[in-house]
Amino acid sequence: MTESPVRRMPLPDHLGIGLVTPLMPAVAYVADDPDALDRVYGQGAGYTYAREGHPNADVLARKIDQMEQAQGGLITGSGMAAVGAVFLACLTNGDHVLGGDQLYGRTLRIMAEDLPRMGVATTLADPTDIGSMRAALRPDTRMIIVETLSNPTLRVPDMVGLVALARESGALLVVDNTFVTPRLYQPLVQGADIVIHSVTKLLAGHSDATLGYVAARDPGIAQKLRLAAVTWGLTPSPFDCWLAERGLHSFDVRFAQAQRNAMAIADALASHPGVARVLYPGRVDHPDHARAMALFAGQGGNMVSIDLHGGRAAANAFSRAADGISFAPTLGDVATTLSHAASSSHRALTAQARAALGIGEGFFRISVGIEETALVTGALLRAADAAQAAASAD
Repeated sequence: MTESPVRRMPLPDHLGIGLVTPLMPAVAYVADDPDALDRVYGQGAGYTYAREGHPNADVLARKIDQMEQAQGGLITGSGMAAVGAVFLACLTNGDHVLGGDQLYGRTLRIMAEDLPRMGVATTLADPTDIGSMRAALRPDTRMIIVETLSNPTLRVPDMVGLVALARESGALLVVDNTFVTPRLYQPLVQGADIVIHSVTKLLAGHSDATLGYVAARDPGIAQKLRLAAVTWGLTPSPFDCWLAERGLHSFDVRFAQAQRNAMAIADALASHPGVARVLYPGRVDHPDHARAMALFAGQGGNMVSIDLHGGRAAANAFSRAADGISFAPTLGDVATTLSHAASSSHRALTAQARAALGIGEGFFRISVGIEETALVTGALLRAADAAQAAASAD
């Protein structure tokens, strides 16, 4: 009788060690007997079912842990899954959350709609003004959540003041570190309680993997995060984890080149008559320049935001004329991309609410990539010429 091809066979014992991490897409893992399975569940060492954890996620998590000087970080299915894990694990009915008033649009939506529906009160305040944040605290404030660089206006919060405020109030300080990455700032090292990343962006770097990361200083909170992610199915794909680990290998060289390009682009566009203002933390005219240089070790990152004269007509002309630069609602790719907040990340806000944040129809966020500096700078200057012409004709 021949063997069934469906029967699981052991791997050859002479495979050797692969140069790269193998991709392991298994949904379930085999145990010898119930006692062995009990040991895996009891000791937390080993794998049972992919929703509970898998090797590719753990390899990636340990590498980001090293970058953030964290322990026990968790990979999730997206950056918003990491945000969701924090809210699900750490909040309960009757709690209050204080958030920075320029959080990512989907995080703002959770704050405005979903958390109140679950009995959690929320307030937004200006994280660059510690007095404003202090005034918004309540006796039931359980959590303060901010971004190290706001999306898309690139404001820098008073992180030193926020760490002190969180300690004073007993609230958990949660920091979304996606925009600046651990190379510019390490929230846990500086006193935050939880750090979040959209790994999809700069860490993975190639717009082909959708993942998040979350880590906590307190092992008890870390365990709550893990349980929430497992229970709610915030599971990452092994393939995406494998892709993101590959992306991490080139992160340092990518980030260094992107920063050089960002400074050149910011300086070039700042002198263009069609551009009303440029926001880049590395420039002395940025409202939080001194704070950024102190927090980020003298570096400005790879994100640049601009405000064009001429509103939507100028915005349409700018994006169409930016030859070779993709207009797409993302960031952190090896290639430079443009994002228009009014039509994407902040479209759910009213025009008045966007204006209060400094986001008009001519506002663009530029995620700067690793192209040749002159090439990408020239393309953006020509796009600004087109925007200026459109503004004049409107």
